[in-house]
Amino acid sequence: MRIITLTAIAMLAFAANSVLARLALVDGAIDAASYTGIRLIAGAVLLYAILFWGSTAHPRGRVGGNWSGAAALFGYAILFSIAYVMLGAGMGALILFASVQMSMLGWAMFKGDRPGMIEWAGIGLALAALVYLVSPGLSAPNPLGAMLMAIAGASWAAYSLIGRGSHSPLRDTAGNFVRCLPVGIALTAFGLLTLPVSLEGVAYAVASGALASGLGYAVWYLALPALSRVQASTVQLTVPAIAALGGVIFIGESITLRLAVASIGILGGVAFALWGSEHRKR
Repeated sequence: MRIITLTAIAMLAFAANSVLARLALVDGAIDAASYTGIRLIAGAVLLYAILFWGSTAHPRGRVGGNWSGAAALFGYAILFSIAYVMLGAGMGALILFASVQMSMLGWAMFKGDRPGMIEWAGIGLALAALVYLVSPGLSAPNPLGAMLMAIAGASWAAYSLIGRGSHSPLRDTAGNFVRCLPVGIALTAFGLLTLPVSLEGVAYAVASGALASGLGYAVWYLALPALSRVQASTVQLTVPAIAALGGVIFIGESITLRLAVASIGILGGVAFALWGSEHRKR
């Protein structure tokens, strides 16, 4: 139950990032550079403050993480923001999480973790439902935006795989964000010098960086060691459905039969795949 709870919180945080990005970037409240920079700064500040003031160990405020994790985090964050300007929310989510899924499954298979037939059936159902969710009026996506979002998904997959070996999730997440701090400041300065931003856009970026990203990623790193590569990749397919529901609640998007059916398909497929993984292990 502890791992289930942590994983659910992390998925909610990931979905919140999509909703916040949609609110900030699609409506032009802030540009992609400023949004990414403020997001990274807010995450670094909050996590380091928690680490410094909440730690009883010495030296206080010592961070963990590594440069590979920081590079994967930055790659995901900047490409995610830029791609969301060029892609529709549904198409962007499809490309992002399809890339995450395929990247993590490919790495799992490379390492010898072969999904069984039950798992493949569940993954297939979830992916089919995800395609169904974002397919109405489907048109060819912007090629550059699609490429950037696919690379963002691969970067997030790398960040998740690196996190599976974390022994101190809060320190490692804080360290990864702190390493991104200089480039975050540079991106914010560049964005503010080129385009005006609204207070609303800044608020979305801070909420995304401090809460949905900083704390959400720390929770994800806490759950990852208990998940197999297949489980970690599969469970993230729930995020587009949760984000779509968030769009209904917070953005006023309409509830449709398609949304309900697709959400059931995604969640059911993920549950089926996770059950198959546990059955194969036993």
